[in-house]
Amino acid sequence: MTQTSNILCIGSVLWDVIGRSDRSMRVGSDVPGRIIRVPGGVAMNIAMALSRFGLKPDLLSAVGRDAQGDELIEAANVRGIGTNYVYRSEDLPSDIYMAVEGANGLIAAIADAHSLEAAGDKILRALSDGRLGSENTPYTGPIALDGNLTVALLRKISTSPLFGAADLRVAPASPGKAERLLPLLDHPRATLYVNLEEAGLLCHQTFDTSLAGASALIAKGAHRVLVTDGAKDATLATQNATFTQTPPPVMVARVTGAGDTFMAAHIAAEIDGADHENSLSQALEAAALYVSGDTDI
Repeated sequence: MTQTSNILCIGSVLWDVIGRSDRSMRVGSDVPGRIIRVPGGVAMNIAMALSRFGLKPDLLSAVGRDAQGDELIEAANVRGIGTNYVYRSEDLPSDIYMAVEGANGLIAAIADAHSLEAAGDKILRALSDGRLGSENTPYTGPIALDGNLTVALLRKISTSPLFGAADLRVAPASPGKAERLLPLLDHPRATLYVNLEEAGLLCHQTFDTSLAGASALIAKGAHRVLVTDGAKDATLATQNATFTQTPPPVMVARVTGAGDTFMAAHIAAEIDGADHENSLSQALEAAALYVSGDTDI
């Protein structure tokens, strides 16, 4: 790996097409607002935030050899994100995500990440061919892994010696994909970042608080978890301790990417040496700034 890299980000790299309005919306609403196209995908969002926090991330993903793919690679490079290990396919188009957000939060979203799923374990080649590691000398640094990968690939990763020495940081792409993370739930080197709904899906229960959700995940064998609940309390839990904090109150201007910013800020804080309590506090503050629109992260 390049000497300046601090972390690998594995998962979706795509274009986000997001429509935002400052009005509350419901099914069938037709309101004025703004429509933007920005680089996105869980792995890309985390990498962009990590870069803003001063780290040097590298992407492992699938991007088409089309005009949109070339733009994505350029967008990553100008942000200080490495793309040398990205799988570029001639046959698969670059993926895309579309969302609509109102004053009352996310209204609806569709993730077209079929190319990432079709690429499968081709995106992991650099971890086995000697560029980043091999089965005999596995990669030992931090890895941010997102749930847009297929269940089969996530199951393979959960037992692969290629990931046996890494510091795994795992996040679902959405509540609809939360259960894809079940193979990694009891991985001895994994930290899971989920919201309250996703914690419930993984445990097949309903929780009222982040503390309850985090405690249940630990009881199911998780090594370490962080459970968020929007503007309510968030909890970091390990096998030996729990830490619960309330995020700063802010006016919400955007929501897409907030969880990725929280995860990136927490990782950056820990790499910088912060303990459990301070890393959670820094992550909540960064996420609050993000949703308020007061930062470019």
